Amino acid sequence: MGFFQKIVAGIKKTKDALSKKLFFAFSARALDDEFYDNLEEALLVADVGYEATEALISELKDEIFSRKIKKPEEARDVLKQLMIDDLDYEIPEFEYPLVILLSGVNGVGKTTAIGKLAHMFKDMGKSVVIAAADTFRAAASDQLEVWGERAGVRVIRHNEGADPAAVVFDAISSAKAKNTDVVLVDTAGRLHNKKNLMAELQKICRVVERELPQADFRKYIVLDATTGQNAVSQAKIFSEDIETDGIVLTKLDGTAKGGVVLAISKEVELPVTYVGVGEKIDDLIPFDATDFVNALF
Repeated sequence: MGFFQKIVAGIKKTKDALSKKLFFAFSARALDDEFYDNLEEALLVADVGYEATEALISELKDEIFSRKIKKPEEARDVLKQLMIDDLDYEIPEFEYPLVILLSGVNGVGKTTAIGKLAHMFKDMGKSVVIAAADTFRAAASDQLEVWGERAGVRVIRHNEGADPAAVVFDAISSAKAKNTDVVLVDTAGRLHNKKNLMAELQKICRVVERELPQADFRKYIVLDATTGQNAVSQAKIFSEDIETDGIVLTKLDGTAKGGVVLAISKEVELPVTYVGVGEKIDDLIPFDATDFVNALF
């Protein structure tokens, strides 16, 4: 299955919730208040969020005025392009050695995302090592070992309760010794209001920057799409504590709230880099703005 087919299948619940309401809105006879009210309802149902919805509709009104558009069906294409423009970030190509650190609250799917990223890079012909820096959750390292075996990559782990930064140090030392292309860092789930845990995350980042200064270091927040607007709040707060390069949005296939992608982009101004669209090892795919918006409509 190609990437477009995967995203179509992955956002089916969102499309089902949104498409009828969008069809109803754009079937209007005129671009009047009723049209905009119906469009607003459609976007809010998909969990685009109030702030992002209001911004989109305001931009749409400006475009409709400047282009002298009269028909709702013509406005539909304008809205699609506005959505694509909002989501289509210029993301630099990876350079190697590459370090990717995943952070986020408990239960969002960080460990699973690490395993799927390992598989993806291995498929690209890259050598990979995983740092099992979640030393608090008893099963986390065991879970990573399983993913490591499935993907055919090394996993560096310490005993439960060990210093996570020490695990990352050892993983980087191993990567340098073996000239490994990619280091993937799994971290413990943490609440944003636990300052000691956020400080620990910053310590891990300092270890990476000190021990592998030449690396392309990407820091991604993992968010669970099924939590809707709560995911936006998490992204805002995590990105205040560590410099963040993007979002990995998991469980997109399990929710009708896929519009949260637009809320994240509008309100947090971070690109969605990967989306989880299923449970298989190859069901974490690079996010493509055009494919996503086309699949919605």
